[in-house]
Amino acid sequence: MSHVFAPPALVSVPVVGRPERFPVHRVYCVGRNYAAHAREMGFTGREPPFFFLKPADALVVADGPNPTPVRYPSLTSDLHHEIECVVAIGRGGRDIAAADAAQHIFGYAVGIDLTRRDLQASMKQQGRPWCIGKAFDQSAPIGPITEAAQAGDLTHADIWLKVNGNERQRSDLGQLIWSVGEIIEHLSRAWELQPGDLIYTGTPEGVGSLIRGDVVTGGVQGLVDISVRIA
Repeated sequence: MSHVFAPPALVSVPVVGRPERFPVHRVYCVGRNYAAHAREMGFTGREPPFFFLKPADALVVADGPNPTPVRYPSLTSDLHHEIECVVAIGRGGRDIAAADAAQHIFGYAVGIDLTRRDLQASMKQQGRPWCIGKAFDQSAPIGPITEAAQAGDLTHADIWLKVNGNERQRSDLGQLIWSVGEIIEHLSRAWELQPGDLIYTGTPEGVGSLIRGDVVTGGVQGLVDISVRIA
């Protein structure tokens, strides 16, 4: 098959301890999935989960010994960090029951959902989609994927983020409003999940602004930490 121009390279993420990489299909994100963060953003209660997407090429793989550069995006003066546990889907399906969700999980990684908060807020006020606030270039840094069998029980794993060594976010995955299994159940009703899908599961309280030169580090207990530098 020929193309009118060379197709882009397949986006992939390294897997801990394996030479093969994880090919990425779609990137789903869950909004307001920690109670304290929901309150922080002006919401309360266990509202039904909602989702947004980022393009696969918004991923920035951060797996080196030094902080991986991430460009400060255009059009914003209020870039925010959101630390998240990322679920990597290895077996697709639709209408997956929460009790069966673990069978579809390949592994887990640490991710950062970068947000142009001022643009997102403006779109919300106008009742318009807020893709411009969430789905921009390099908006989804991610660390290497740890296979589920090696990650251990993440039900109550610690999750944290620091900026220039100062802690900004800390919680545990037990504080998720919707568990990973429930997220997969809801998501698979709306879309047929595919091998290669990534799910950013939401961020705890403590989100805040970043400036050029900031070094952002974060982790989830049992997974490989992530480190990026806002360039």
